[in-house]
Amino acid sequence: MAELQPKKNTLLVIAGPTAVGKTAFAIRLAKALNSVIISADSRQFYSEMSIGTAKPTIAELNEVQHYFIGQLSIHQDYNVSNFEQDALRKLEELFQIYPLVIMTGGSGLYIDVLCKGVDDFPDPSPELRAQLKELLRNEGISALQNLLLEKDPAYYQEVDLANPNRLIRALEVCITTGKSYSSQRKNSSKERPFEIVKVALNLPREILFSRINLRVEQMMERGLLDEARSLFNLKHLNALNTVGYKELFSFFEGNCSLEQAVTDIKTNTRRYAKRQLTWFKKDPEYSWISPEDETAYQTLLDRFPKNSF
Repeated sequence: MAELQPKKNTLLVIAGPTAVGKTAFAIRLAKALNSVIISADSRQFYSEMSIGTAKPTIAELNEVQHYFIGQLSIHQDYNVSNFEQDALRKLEELFQIYPLVIMTGGSGLYIDVLCKGVDDFPDPSPELRAQLKELLRNEGISALQNLLLEKDPAYYQEVDLANPNRLIRALEVCITTGKSYSSQRKNSSKERPFEIVKVALNLPREILFSRINLRVEQMMERGLLDEARSLFNLKHLNALNTVGYKELFSFFEGNCSLEQAVTDIKTNTRRYAKRQLTWFKKDPEYSWISPEDETAYQTLLDRFPKNSF
């Protein structure tokens, strides 16, 4: 592992792909260091989505104080800029008590925005946003993809084309300014008044994929089918256009069998994990460890003093 030299007020980031064991690892660390956890999993922000987003269980939430879990409704608009502002305010508050705070999650963009900041783009008109959402509803995500390819082919090559929120945001900037989104990105980090230490968890691919498949089966056993059914009439909302729900919506619409829907959830979750790994591996600041490596865990733990009050 790379040398970690924390200063006063440290944000310790625990990142990694889905199902790698971030929640258990972060809770174990938080208990040992007498700390708290900020979630950077954008799917877990929504109160209506629990089983399909693998939120921490009630027992896990009772072990350590968590923030940014279930604080929003799927009916609310929320983006990375909102998260940056909210999380910075929360950190300022928490650092008055805890010199070290842990952030964990698999949403690389949300982690990056808290650590590095987000570019300041003009706010779009409500009418433009409504038009783009209407385009998504009526013609599907491919319509947004094609429009972005026309407006900004450079950003089209790097954006997550399965994420409608990012497509819409880029299109808003392109249409509002008349310039490509990629040409206006500063990609310059903002100075943060705290130390940031980044650790990423990973496992051999066959083990990670096996864990993903098992977790999907456990989600089904815990009632994911009923949870998705209760949200089916709201499937047009952006928050629900995500793995674990959209496949079951397809089943409800008669487009596939339940068995095929579950298989598709497993496949799409594995693909999502690959994209997460690609994102995190682009950042050289991460130290990579296995969540099952006790020596690496102890080495990490020894780098930080336990919070005391």
